[in-house]
Amino acid sequence: MALSRRECLRLGIGSASVMACGNRLPGFLAQAAPAVTESSRPERILVVVELEGGNDGLNTIVPYADDVYHRSRPTLGIAQEDTLRIDDHVGYHSALRGLAELQQRDQCAIVQSVGYPNPTRSHFRSMATWHAGQLGATLSSQGWLSRYLDATVPVGVLDSPAMHVDSGKLSQALCGGRLLIPTMENIKKTERRLGAPAGANPIEHLSRLDGILAEPRGAADSDLRFIQQSSLMSYASSRRLRDLIKSVPESEATRYPATGLAERLKAIGHLVKAGLSTQVYTTRLGGFDTHVDQFFAHVALLRELGDALRAFMNDLESSQLAQHVLVLVFSEFGRRLRENASEGTDHGTAGPVFLIGPAVQAGLHGPYPNLTDLNDQDPKHAIDFRRIYATLLEKWLGTDAAQVLGSHFPTLDVL
Repeated sequence: MALSRRECLRLGIGSASVMACGNRLPGFLAQAAPAVTESSRPERILVVVELEGGNDGLNTIVPYADDVYHRSRPTLGIAQEDTLRIDDHVGYHSALRGLAELQQRDQCAIVQSVGYPNPTRSHFRSMATWHAGQLGATLSSQGWLSRYLDATVPVGVLDSPAMHVDSGKLSQALCGGRLLIPTMENIKKTERRLGAPAGANPIEHLSRLDGILAEPRGAADSDLRFIQQSSLMSYASSRRLRDLIKSVPESEATRYPATGLAERLKAIGHLVKAGLSTQVYTTRLGGFDTHVDQFFAHVALLRELGDALRAFMNDLESSQLAQHVLVLVFSEFGRRLRENASEGTDHGTAGPVFLIGPAVQAGLHGPYPNLTDLNDQDPKHAIDFRRIYATLLEKWLGTDAAQVLGSHFPTLDVL
């Protein structure tokens, strides 16, 4: 198959490398190449930020006017003057100035009191529930984003339809489907697993592997073939991703803070600007399991979150791409109303969820936490988290939410 210069660049290889292979392109790439354009960027992109450990929602969106809150938190309670006012009842923690500024630009929506029935305070079980979008989920349950991709992504796409940008393991939300989703931190490991020696011609190596995959195999090899075929796509993409991240210049208007989350969002911003057809990105910020000495640790985490998200949206706005992106920020549960004896808070249930981008109806959605009507020391949830997923699936990603979530959930008027 003859390749144009554009197609070669799209694969991250030079035309000379292809010609050295007799212009033979591996079968899965040959099928994808005719559909590739200079920019296949989706019209709508979803970025998911997980706050691992159970974020203290009551010290994030602070009910400063509630006397019960202050009586329950004599050490950790945030005074009204230390909040950024949203209304007469609640305000952002002062460390979240980045989110407060985004709300002033009509780009931040807060959904209050989000949770699910019969909640668990186990990190693993609760995060599995959120990741799967199903009650009673386990660590082996298929993720809700994986089900979405299975239902909507055609066979033969070149770019991975999703990407996990983090040094940790792949988010369970993207696991369990027919697609093997790569992580940015594991790109080099992917190449090593495929056995490509340093400096090897990528097309020669892909052609050899593609020929092996074309050989007749038994049913017992189906799982291995699935991994190999998915890895071929990851391999081709990985060689491009390293160059793409370096190819987008950084201006003064798009400077990011020197924090881990900011660096990960910067990488996502570069990939969006580079025109990948990837529609879903996930990343995470850990450290929210604040049982002991919570005050200053939580301040630092909230500042990292707000400043990184503000820089990310500034970056996209400067490139006139913000309208294509929606950010979801969630945690597996909140913290209990009362502070503990170690100047921290213990595992709770409901908490706030953030949606960020020009498409949102900015401001507060859902009822305030009722601090006088508790379930085992926790404010009760009022908004089922699956309603947020249904809203994203139907109003942003344009698909049937019931097909992904297994049941119908009313959408929210937040987009």
